[in-house]
Amino acid sequence: MAIEFSTNTVKLSINGRVAVLELNRPEALNALDVEMIKGITMNLKEICKSDEVDIVVIKGAGRAFSAGGDIKTMLSNTNESDFYHVMDDIHDMIVTLYSMPKVTISAITGAAAGLGFSLALATDYIIAEPSSKIAMNFIGIGLIPDGGGHFFMEERLGETKAKQLIWEGKTLSANEALTLGLIDEVPAGDFAEAIEGKLQEWLNKPVQAMIKTKKILAEKNRPNLLKILELEKYGQFKMRQTEDHQEGINAFLEKRKPQFKGK
Repeated sequence: MAIEFSTNTVKLSINGRVAVLELNRPEALNALDVEMIKGITMNLKEICKSDEVDIVVIKGAGRAFSAGGDIKTMLSNTNESDFYHVMDDIHDMIVTLYSMPKVTISAITGAAAGLGFSLALATDYIIAEPSSKIAMNFIGIGLIPDGGGHFFMEERLGETKAKQLIWEGKTLSANEALTLGLIDEVPAGDFAEAIEGKLQEWLNKPVQAMIKTKKILAEKNRPNLLKILELEKYGQFKMRQTEDHQEGINAFLEKRKPQFKGK
């Protein structure tokens, strides 16, 4: 029997041992605003309380998984305290997802960029449609990755390659991301069938043993993730004050190439 819950920006459905969390701002390509971030976290924490759910799938409604952080939040003239509160909400979402006692899958369609890709990286397994686009592209607007982006990129790529990819900020095809090891599967056949196949594979395994392994590794890595999140918070605030960030935002809005000056 399926159970469904929803807020304005997040939908949750539970069917047996599987919960599906859908980002639901399709008109904004599921850009993560404060309401959505808090909605994701609230739903994840509710799932954590369930003894029935073993697997969580995160996907996006419409044409994208998530295009990243909401541009309006970036443009708002928030004071230091407000900015830090938003970053703390992001941290709560990421830590909850990374360490929750369930196995988790990101199902990427369309774009997974910036904070949206950090969210996907916080899950245990990433499956992406061949046509999807993957980008850790904060550098394009003079910012640094947040949402634990530094932590997850280093975990998957190693320090040197992570730095280079963050600095480059290019948009990758799903197959390019797979070759690098940033994602785990690009199915050749039907995408929904591939997700169902992975779910059935895991449901037919001793999943509590899988979850225990996840919890051990998450507990070991948690101090480093928390440290990275704090460094990202203060680093991002400084980057928001730079001339290059303002130029990056203006160029984005004006649909032109930015002219950065290193200031």
